Amino acid sequence: MDENNRPQSLIDSIAEEWVDTLVDLHPTLGTYIGRTEVNDRYGDYGPDGHVAAAEAARATLTKLESAEPLDEIDRVTQTDLARELRLDLELHEARWHERDINVLASPSQDIRQAYDLMPTETVDDWEMFAKRLAGVPDAIDGYMTTLREGMQSDIVPAVRQVREVADQARSYAFPDGFFDQLVAASSADGHELPEALQSDLADGVDAARSAYGRLARFLDGVLAPRASEDDAVGRELYGLHSRRFLGADVDLDETYEWGLSELARVRQEQEALAREIVPGATVEDAIAFLETDMTRKLVGAEALQEWMQKTADRAVAELGESHFDIPEPVREIECMIAPTTSGEIYYTGPSDDFSRPGRMWWSIPDGVRAFDTWRELTTVYHEGVPGHHLQIGQAVYNRGQLNSWRRLLAGTSGHAEGWALYAERLMEELGYLEDPAARLGMLDGQRMRAARVVLDIGVHLGKRRPDSYQKWDADYALEFMRRNVNMADQFVQFEVNRYLGWPGQAPSYKVGQRIWEQLRDAVSEREGDAFSMKAFHKRALDIGGVGLDTLRSALLT
Repeated sequence: MDENNRPQSLIDSIAEEWVDTLVDLHPTLGTYIGRTEVNDRYGDYGPDGHVAAAEAARATLTKLESAEPLDEIDRVTQTDLARELRLDLELHEARWHERDINVLASPSQDIRQAYDLMPTETVDDWEMFAKRLAGVPDAIDGYMTTLREGMQSDIVPAVRQVREVADQARSYAFPDGFFDQLVAASSADGHELPEALQSDLADGVDAARSAYGRLARFLDGVLAPRASEDDAVGRELYGLHSRRFLGADVDLDETYEWGLSELARVRQEQEALAREIVPGATVEDAIAFLETDMTRKLVGAEALQEWMQKTADRAVAELGESHFDIPEPVREIECMIAPTTSGEIYYTGPSDDFSRPGRMWWSIPDGVRAFDTWRELTTVYHEGVPGHHLQIGQAVYNRGQLNSWRRLLAGTSGHAEGWALYAERLMEELGYLEDPAARLGMLDGQRMRAARVVLDIGVHLGKRRPDSYQKWDADYALEFMRRNVNMADQFVQFEVNRYLGWPGQAPSYKVGQRIWEQLRDAVSEREGDAFSMKAFHKRALDIGGVGLDTLRSALLT
C-alpha cells in the first residue's frame, strides 16, 4: 500500500463517517466494498428507510459545509461529497424512490445481487448467507410498500419496466432457480455444513423464492394496471438524473446534436474499416465475413472465461511495464462468468484490503454459446486494464492519501464509464488494436454508445426523431438501436429497456469520454512540450472517482 500517509482531516472524518452511515443504511453497498460484517442483513427498503437516508444525508451535508478544508485533497472531497449529498436530497424530494424500478439497477436486483460478492469459504460465510436469505421477505415487502406509497400519490413507473421486472422476479421464484443453485454451491464446493445450518439455508431459499413470487404478483396484478404507458420522464427529472450520472452540468440539447454528429463520424470510420477487411464491403458484409471466421470465435463459457483472463493478464503485464504505474495489488484481476443470464458485462472493484480482487463479470444469456474475439477484445480492455480495473484499483490502493469514501464510493458513471471508453480509444493509440477486425469491434461499441446518447435524450425529452418530425418513442428507439448495433436481438431489447427505465445513465458513457478527452487536450495545451500522457493519467486516477465537474476543477486549477 501507499506509505505516504496523509494525516486525517476533519473533512476526511466526515467522509469516513458517511461511509459507515451508508454501510449501516444499505448493507448491500457494504457487501460491494468488502465490509463483510453486514453480509447477514438488508437495509430498510420501505418508506422509513428512505426518510432515514435523507435525514442522514442532510445532517452530513450540514457538517461538511461548515468544515474548513486544509488542502487540495480536502477541497476535492468537500466539493464532490457535497454535490452527491445535494443530489441525493433532490432525488428524495422528487420522490424517485417511489417509482424506482428498472431492468438492471433497482431494489429488486440489488436484493438478489448481494449474494454475488459474498465469500463462501467457511461455515461462518454460509451462516451469513442463511441470515441474509431469511431477510429477503422483509426487504421485498419494504420495497413493495414504497411502491404502494407512490401509487397513492399517482407517482408510478413506466409499465414496461414493471412487466420486465415482474418477469425477472418470477424467474427468481422458480424451484431450482437462482436461490436453489446458490445454496447448492455450498455442497459443490466440498463444504460439510452442520445439519442445522443446512436446514436454515433451505428455509432461507424457500423464503426468498416466496418473496420474489409475491413481488412478481404485486407488480403484475397491482402496480402494472396503475403504471404509466409513457416511458419518458421529462426534461426536469431527466436533467436531475443526468447530473447524477455525470457529476457535471451539460446542455442536453447540444449534447443530443453532438450525439448525432458523433454517431455519423463513427459510422464513417466503420465503413472505411469494412472496406479494408473485405474490399467493397459494407459494415454488415464485413461483420458477416468475420462471424464465419472460426479462428476468431470462442465456443462455450469456459473458453470465454479462459480467453478473458489471458487477455486481461497480458494487458496488465505489458502496460505495467510501459505506459502505466500499476501497483502490485492492482495487477491481479479475476475474470468471472456471472451466475445470471441477463446479458450484462460489468466490473466489481476490490475490497479495501485487496483480499477480494477486482473482478470482471460476464452474464451469458440462455442459448448463447459462441463469442467473437474481434468484437469482445475491447470489452476486456474496457472492464480490465487500462479501463475500470486500473481506474478503480488505483483509487483503492491510494489509501495513504484518500479517505475511504474517495477510494471506494465516490464518483459517477460519467467518470468511470467515460474513462473506460477513453481507455478503449487509448488502446487503439497504443497499438493494441492493429488488427482491422479488432478496431471494427471497438467501433461497434463506440457506435452503440453514441447511438444511445441520441436515443436516451430523444425518448426522455420527447425530441424530434432524426428521420422525421415525429417524436421519439419506444418502438422507434428499438428500431434505431437495431440499425446501429450488431448484437443478438435479445441483447438489443434488454439494452433499450434499460435505457427507457434508467434515464441519463446510458449517455454518461460517451459524454463522459468526451469530457475526459477534452480535459486531456486542455491539460496538454496548457503544459505544451512538458505534457506527459503517463503523468496525466496517474494524476487524474490518483484523484479517485469524482464527478466530472470536480475532476475538471482539480486538473485545471
